[in-house]
Amino acid sequence: MKKKFYACVYGGASEKIDDIYKKEIEKLGNIIVENGYSLVYGGGATGCMGAVATGVRKSGGYIMGISPHFIKEFEEIFDCDNTVMVDTMNERKTLMEKNADIFFIAPGGIGTMDEFFQILTLKYLRQLKAPIVVLNINGFYDSLLALIKDLESLNAVTKEVHTFYDVITTVDDEEIVNKLKEIKKI
Repeated sequence: MKKKFYACVYGGASEKIDDIYKKEIEKLGNIIVENGYSLVYGGGATGCMGAVATGVRKSGGYIMGISPHFIKEFEEIFDCDNTVMVDTMNERKTLMEKNADIFFIAPGGIGTMDEFFQILTLKYLRQLKAPIVVLNINGFYDSLLALIKDLESLNAVTKEVHTFYDVITTVDDEEIVNKLKEIKKI
């Protein structure tokens, strides 16, 4: 049986986020499918989470959403091909990490920051091999990237930390397609 490749997209569920981000992330969903990947993500139907799932759905792709049972109190769940309900946020992150061949960090809030720093730490500790791509659309993550630089200047992290993720400013960047193709060759 042919291996199914998964792109994991971490992103916020806030509907208040500017449409520029949602439109770009919906395009990412299309790019994921065009390159033979399925989506694994937090299962949300709104914000950037809903946008990527919408892009994947419109392109005929497969969607695995992983959500804790209680999340329904905070956000709507997307009608995924496979919805996996778990008890905790940690279980959710572990399952996404286990299934992902590449991670995209879409615009989001504190939950997205938690997910990003967890996989960045795992990569730093050599427990994760999958590429991490920070989508700094319209400068969304300028402050976050500056914080990591500040941590380096304070000797809290080594300069090597910057080699564990790539920063891309638009989903139309050819580097995204190249990364997706590169993974399938391995």
